[in-house]
Amino acid sequence: MRSARLACTAWLLLPLMATGAETALFNGTAVARSGEVLYTERHEVTGRCGNGYWVPEQHRVDYRKPDSDAAFATKTLDYPSGLLLPEMIFRQPDFSEVMKVTLDSNQVSIKWTTPSGNNKTFELAIPDRLVIDAGFDHFIRAHWERLTGGNSARFRFLGPTRGEHYGFVAEPANTGDFEARHEFRIRPDGLVTRFLVDPIYLGYDDEGFLTDFSGLTNIRKNRDRNFTAHIRYNQQNSPPCPLLP
Repeated sequence: MRSARLACTAWLLLPLMATGAETALFNGTAVARSGEVLYTERHEVTGRCGNGYWVPEQHRVDYRKPDSDAAFATKTLDYPSGLLLPEMIFRQPDFSEVMKVTLDSNQVSIKWTTPSGNNKTFELAIPDRLVIDAGFDHFIRAHWERLTGGNSARFRFLGPTRGEHYGFVAEPANTGDFEARHEFRIRPDGLVTRFLVDPIYLGYDDEGFLTDFSGLTNIRKNRDRNFTAHIRYNQQNSPPCPLLP
C-alpha cells in the first residue's frame, strides 16, 4: 500500500516519460436551481499515456451561452509542475477580466485584471499539499482509494482573487442529488472560512471521470457575484488509457 501511494504521488508531481499525444473531449452543461441552462462548457484535453495512465499536458475550456457557438469566456491550463499545480489563463471579456497564474520554482505568481479595471499582483510561496484550480479533480483521483473507503483528505486550495491559499477537506458525501456512482464534498477546513465559503459537491463514475459539479462556479453573474450551478459532464472522446492510477 505504501509503495502504491508513493507511486501515485510521483505520478502527480513529476514529469513522466510518455509518448503519443492524444486529445480527449468532454462537455459540461451548467444549470441553475430553477432549471435554467446558464451556459455550456467544451473541454479539450491534450495528453499522453504515462506508465499506463492518462497524463494531461494542456486543457482548454470554451464557455458558451446556450444560444451561441461563440465562446464568451476561455480558460487554458498547462501542467509543467504536476497535475495538482496547473498554470492558468482565464479570460472573461464581458467583464474585462483576465486571470493569470504561473509558477516559478517554489512561488506562485498571480496577475489579475479585475472587472473594475484594476490590476492586482500577488506572489506567495507554495505550501505543502497546494492545489490550484482544476487540480482538485486530479487530487480526488490521487486519493481515490482513501476517499471511496470512507476517509477524508486535506489540502490547501489557491484563492487567486485573494492572493492566498486556504485549508480544505475532501470527504465522501451522499446528497442523493446526483446519479453518479461516487459522491464527494469539498468543504473549508477553517472555522472562519466555514461560515464564508459554501462546500462544493462532486460526482464521479467508477472510472474516475467527473460527472457532476455543484457549487460556486468561476463564471460571473455580474461584477460582484459568480453563478452557483450544477454542471453535468459527459465524455465525447475518452482518453486512450485509464484515469485512475
